[in-house]
Amino acid sequence: MPSGRSSETEPGAIWWETMSEDERQMTLNNPSAVLLIDDNAIQAATRQTILRRAGYYVIAALNPVRALEQFRNQEFPAPIGAVITDHLMPGMSGSEFVRELRRTHPDLPVMVISGLEEAEDEYAGLNARFLLKPLSPELMLSNLREILGPLAQEQGAA
Repeated sequence: MPSGRSSETEPGAIWWETMSEDERQMTLNNPSAVLLIDDNAIQAATRQTILRRAGYYVIAALNPVRALEQFRNQEFPAPIGAVITDHLMPGMSGSEFVRELRRTHPDLPVMVISGLEEAEDEYAGLNARFLLKPLSPELMLSNLREILGPLAQEQGAA
């Protein structure tokens, strides 16, 4: 388990133990951060905890407009390697956020989590992975590893 955690009763231990050695190394060796955008502070905190316990460096944002501003001004404390965003948020939907993000970051891995199945059509052509709520921690983590996979392979070949 990353960060010296060894308790078998800790929730993150289950996910860490189900990962292959290659997946663990990818997680531990990834110097970039996962940007988590969700206006629901409780859901954001829960997902942030799951991701951190799985070894990811997570930056949480409650506002997609502010997150775009931080991208434009390069205000994040680490390079962003992937984005996980909610779909329904005040001020800007997830699809509007992804559309704007694609102008400057066309290849950045993006995962969208929504409770609205019909929202998936809004992400057509935006190169984003769409997942429905409720979403188990295992499914979130396996999808994150999958979308990071090609990027990690490219970085290893460079």
